[in-house]
Amino acid sequence: MNTLTYNIISLILSLGILYGINLMSSPKTAVKGNALGALFMAGAIVITLLHNGIVNVATLWVCMAIGTLLGSILATRVKMIQMPETVALLNGFGGGASALVAITVLLQTGEVAAFSRCTGALALVVGGLTFSGSMIAAGKLSQKINQRPVTYPGHSLISNLSILIMLILIIYSALSDRNLPLITLVGTIVSLFFGVWFTIRVGGADMPITISLLNSFSGVAGAIAGLAILDPLLVAVGGIVGASGLLLTQIMCRAMNRSLVEILTGKTTLNGTNNGKTFSGAVTDAGTENKKSSEADLLANAKKVVIVPGYGMALAQAQQEVKKLADLLEEQGKEVKFAIHPVAGRMPGHMNVLLAEVDVSYENLYEMDAINPEFKETDLVVVVGANDVVNPAANTAEGTPIYGMPILEVSEAKNIIICNYDTKPGYAGVENPLYQDPKAVLLLGDAKETVAGLIKKLIKVNEATEESFNDAPDGESNKIQKVMTDAKKVVIVPGYGMALAQAQQEVKKLADLLEEQGKEVKFAIHPVAGRMPGHMNVLLAEVDVSYENLYEMDAINPEFKETDLVVVVGANDVVNPAANTAEGTPIYGMPILEVSEAKNIIICNYDTKPGYAGVENPLYQDSKAVLLLGDAKETIGNIVNMLINN
Repeated sequence: MNTLTYNIISLILSLGILYGINLMSSPKTAVKGNALGALFMAGAIVITLLHNGIVNVATLWVCMAIGTLLGSILATRVKMIQMPETVALLNGFGGGASALVAITVLLQTGEVAAFSRCTGALALVVGGLTFSGSMIAAGKLSQKINQRPVTYPGHSLISNLSILIMLILIIYSALSDRNLPLITLVGTIVSLFFGVWFTIRVGGADMPITISLLNSFSGVAGAIAGLAILDPLLVAVGGIVGASGLLLTQIMCRAMNRSLVEILTGKTTLNGTNNGKTFSGAVTDAGTENKKSSEADLLANAKKVVIVPGYGMALAQAQQEVKKLADLLEEQGKEVKFAIHPVAGRMPGHMNVLLAEVDVSYENLYEMDAINPEFKETDLVVVVGANDVVNPAANTAEGTPIYGMPILEVSEAKNIIICNYDTKPGYAGVENPLYQDPKAVLLLGDAKETVAGLIKKLIKVNEATEESFNDAPDGESNKIQKVMTDAKKVVIVPGYGMALAQAQQEVKKLADLLEEQGKEVKFAIHPVAGRMPGHMNVLLAEVDVSYENLYEMDAINPEFKETDLVVVVGANDVVNPAANTAEGTPIYGMPILEVSEAKNIIICNYDTKPGYAGVENPLYQDSKAVLLLGDAKETIGNIVNMLINN
């Protein structure tokens, strides 16, 4: 393969990798971007082997097979809670690989050009410090090493001395080709030492930024190694990784309102101020009722809820319970959003990854700048394992490590439930006045248990909604429960009342619940239901009801005789049997959905007044029919809650 062809293919592969990284900037396209990046990276390996004529070197294939196997094992066995340290390890491997390339350049036999010597030495020190620094980061994140910043006497002096030695080695290697083995040995030792020395000074809570920086270093090391061996593909790919990592580092530093130097020197954490003092105000242990509004009442009465996940959620592996809580709240018609702080967790996007793992929609994840203006109008905030990122002291406590750091302004919400392990200060060592806020209810302990407790309490509150069924005459609440349980084939008939109540989301939830119970569910669509052609189709498509479940009148009418249950949601004239018998009325002779032929009927209409045509509906007096009158969104919601609780 000639050089021109190789360079053109290298450009295409580099652009492909760049495009993959771009896709990874959005949760919606991240998986696609990751796969695309891996595909182009595999292409880069193949083209490198072909260009250098080493396809037939068996040792390379054996090594790549071993690496692929180890990578596959790592990918499948690593839990989400271990993802931050895994990312740190992979950064370290990238830096280590670049350092090995640099060593081969510096120790090769024959004359080595000054440019290759200089770039080789530079790649060695950057790759070496990336490797050792990443190992320390991984150790801190896995809690095998103390997560607090560790500072020794003369720490800064020794750091500066190490940097000076590495600079001297790089300059010397450019000026002379003598003593290259010694330069390689000293450069390796000093760079490995420096990686440990600067990373050990960084606290675990600042690891998201440190990982971003190390990721950038691994790319930079690769690019410099590419210069040393005159490989444009390695230069391009390394440069892309280095630039993206540096950009992410800058973004996260701005989000914390901190300089990179402050973070790398451990100045974002108070040492010795965390004396274990806790707040006693407004605190309840998990499962203990609060004398103020109980957490169950707060959940039941809230219309708009924001959930704030933090590192405590990751430690407790509570993301599944958090998802269940969010789903329950949404099933009650509440608006639920997730507020994501850019440095929450131990790696960039840590909360996004954990929530994506349990299928929380990326559309429900809101960044700090987007969600902060909404807290004033939020009825309830549920904090799950977050401390520093919600600490109001960041706005007032001058001289503390978090002063001036942008936070999620949860203190502005109307009510707050905090599911944290305890009330000790967060990683920065600053007391959190949120714990003393009269609007706050604290549920202390393991977040997985406390959130599960919230779910149980919410379900108990939901059971009270079944009282609306008990108000039905002749014990019809029991009938509703029985026909719902016994029905095998269910047809749902939406009408204009569903549109007015905006109940389509609840109708979809009802259909999903019934299908989960093994029932056959269909939607019967009358051609003139609603206020425009296809009105019901549009509303149901909006909530992702499959078009395959929508049946036109002529197709569904023959099935009503074999239907166990029909649920009418805001439909009147289009199901009125008077159309078949009431001569002289506006609807006489109009084809209708023959729901009266079904074995049982539940009618969720606002009232029993005649429909738009002004004709009384005898369906309301049918002995097979149970009427749940009122807003369709609420009545369908009650049915959904009944199904969940039974």
